[in-house]
Amino acid sequence: MLSPMTQNIPQSVTLQVEGFPDITAQSGERLVLALERGGVDILHRCGGVARCTTCRVTFQEGEPDAMTLAEYDKLTEKELLGQARLSCQIECAPGMRLTPLQTAASTGLEPGKAPAEAIEPDPQWTTRPGASTEG
Repeated sequence: MLSPMTQNIPQSVTLQVEGFPDITAQSGERLVLALERGGVDILHRCGGVARCTTCRVTFQEGEPDAMTLAEYDKLTEKELLGQARLSCQIECAPGMRLTPLQTAASTGLEPGKAPAEAIEPDPQWTTRPGASTEG
């Protein structure tokens, strides 16, 4: 059994990102920040607050079942729910294999204001449609 102190030590995870070398991230780190730090010129035009949908990714493996209400609402509004996820609203976890959909290079746009370390707005969590609910 792990001690409480051991449980708080960040776990390194490897992100497989289509078109880029693997990225080492910390479990729980914001995906948008890990991607950027790892050399992916992912867009985040709104500064990572679930307003613009430019930080979209798709998952081939490891899509988290948890989704913030801000992400759910924005993807629903833009008719993207079930088609993409917002990297600014996702925490890194083991087994993620994904594709960034909009980068500075592919769009000619500037990435945007740097996102904060913690998910904004303050996350309220739900379960994404189609998530496995069997335990």
